Amino acid sequence: MLFPTVEYAVFFLAVLAIAWPLAGRVTAHKVFLLAASYVFYGFWSWRYVPLLIGVSTFAGLVAQGIQRSHDDRVRKGLLVWGVMVCLIVLAYYKYTSFLLLSALGLWGVVGRTPVWNIPAPFLPLGISFFVFHAISLMGDVYRRKLLARLHLLDALLYVAFFPQLIAGPILRASKFIPQLMRRCDPAKIRVNRAFLLILAGLFKKVIVSNTLATRLVEPVFNSPAQFHRWDVLLAIYGYAAEIYCDFSGYTDIATGCAMLLGYRFPKNFDAPYTAQDPQEFWQRWHISLSTWLRDYLYIPLGGSREGKARMYVNLMITMLLGGLWHGASWTFVVWGGLQGLYLVVHRVWSGKKIAFELGRTRWWPWVARVLMFHAVCLGWVFFRSPTFGLAWTVLKQLASRGAATLAAWPVVVTLLLGIFGQYAPREWRRGVEATMSRLPMAVNGALLTLGVYLIEVLGPTGVAPFIYFQF
Repeated sequence: MLFPTVEYAVFFLAVLAIAWPLAGRVTAHKVFLLAASYVFYGFWSWRYVPLLIGVSTFAGLVAQGIQRSHDDRVRKGLLVWGVMVCLIVLAYYKYTSFLLLSALGLWGVVGRTPVWNIPAPFLPLGISFFVFHAISLMGDVYRRKLLARLHLLDALLYVAFFPQLIAGPILRASKFIPQLMRRCDPAKIRVNRAFLLILAGLFKKVIVSNTLATRLVEPVFNSPAQFHRWDVLLAIYGYAAEIYCDFSGYTDIATGCAMLLGYRFPKNFDAPYTAQDPQEFWQRWHISLSTWLRDYLYIPLGGSREGKARMYVNLMITMLLGGLWHGASWTFVVWGGLQGLYLVVHRVWSGKKIAFELGRTRWWPWVARVLMFHAVCLGWVFFRSPTFGLAWTVLKQLASRGAATLAAWPVVVTLLLGIFGQYAPREWRRGVEATMSRLPMAVNGALLTLGVYLIEVLGPTGVAPFIYFQF
């Protein structure tokens, strides 16, 4: 069930209409939302609903065991065992094919011909996200960040809550479960803010992301050798705008829907293409994942506590695994390796005197933004390409001659909106929200309906799945 569809609109309105009358009965309210979440996931495939229930039940029971125990060795043992089981489940479904193909490839290098063909398991939708939620639940309980008694119902709903189930953001158990333990107060809901988020998310996804995908990115990346440098360059920029608007659009819709149900999600994007360096970029891009990797991988590896050399190694390991988390392909590993390399180079550069002197000039921040944006775009070429051969062809075509053929004005305007829209002052949003608060509810509803209608009319035909659904 995709967000920008009639099916989801009907589903969400039905959930909203039933959930709020149940808000005063906390347990019934949560049971209903849990059932609705399973229906949402089952709309894609009921075959994997038991997997979702099994992972979340297992994580909830392990977390309860950790919470009840006062023996540090038992607590740590339960955590390690729980995390290992979750990672094995993730590895089985997501990396079996990748590992088999890599092993068979090595076998072929030594001159032997593989004699069997083992089918890989089908990848369940959003498995990376709900497994990470399961690990976060056990980790937060172990670290005593979640002190209130954990109920299994809360654990199940935390992992399966439908607005974030498929593509995040990755919620922290210590931040979200306390919200489940108290009654929702309709008076505290910023309805106008939620409407604006949903409308902005639909605009990003349907107008910007889908337009760039169908009219620029897919034609070039499907047959890059047929296009010249300017089309290829536009397609690379186009994918940078497409993936940002696609994923941040999903996050906006998810956050707005959760807000209308009485729950708050953390910010997941903060104008990432305005970043001046790799560290700032990861403080702005997919914030819930970058902080998860920091807290559950980089810091446990030692972080920066054991010297610069070890810090550089830890950064590389963290980003390589972060790349592999995105997909079972060596191109994702290379993308993660580039991100790690950028972070290491930035740490080295930051310690130089010239970096300090340049940072004091007026023009350097803009030079840094341009350099950072193009470094990110280089990584996106590998992220978007299923094979190294395709990635090299795309990069090689940047040296070819010829004029642009895909640079129609709607495409260029959409591209500019996707990238430079991030520089829009935040006061604009606050001003629109303040204006809406002074209008009657009926007028706001009419404006929202008109906005959705215009997005539907102006957007490309059909609804493309969100890019991060595959992760």
